[in-house]
Amino acid sequence: MGLRTRTKVIAGIAAGIVVVAGVGVVVGPRLYADAVNGSAAAAPSLSPSAAGTLDAASADGTWRSGSGSYAGYRVHEVLQGQDVTVVGRTKQVEGTATVDDGRLSDATVTVQVGSISTPESARDAYFRDTALQTDRYPTATFRVTKPVDVSDALDGSTQDVTLTGDLTMHGVTKPVQADAQVAVGEGGTVQVAGSVPVTFRDYGVEAPSLGFVTVDGKGSVEFSLALQQ
Repeated sequence: MGLRTRTKVIAGIAAGIVVVAGVGVVVGPRLYADAVNGSAAAAPSLSPSAAGTLDAASADGTWRSGSGSYAGYRVHEVLQGQDVTVVGRTKQVEGTATVDDGRLSDATVTVQVGSISTPESARDAYFRDTALQTDRYPTATFRVTKPVDVSDALDGSTQDVTLTGDLTMHGVTKPVQADAQVAVGEGGTVQVAGSVPVTFRDYGVEAPSLGFVTVDGKGSVEFSLALQQ
């Protein structure tokens, strides 16, 4: 990142610049925090209509993510004493899952991290160019390494599961656990929604601390998948 771009990032966060209807309005930290928190997407959850069923034979095989799938991150920061929740999202996510006799035996989710965006373009530039260096590490991947029973979800329940696997981000792979929910959705799709807690330093990523704004050293990677055979 060049000096001019870095200066824009710092100045934009410090001043709390919010663009409304194409007009830049400079506001105080409290109003900026309220605006960002108000626009932050909710944590991934299953659709209220996800209450279908699948017999074990029909569920066996490979499933792939389709329309409606997304992934991203959630992080907390403090801007001049104001708590701010920042959520980034992208639909450029590919997921595959293998079901065998009522068990999720294998699954992989790959995210194009350079496409993750928030309402603030300067923050996104810092995320891409400085924090995660997406020109060198364009993807993040979560791979399930331990089979988990999902038979309750196939029988029509919303099932809470713990997914054990490896998360690769910024060129570093670490073992993680993801809390997730699984259910059968409309048209025989399978929905999976959850999050992976991360400590940025574990992946060689330093959370910014610029005096006026401090980003927590921990956050979460979030995902919501609509899987189809």
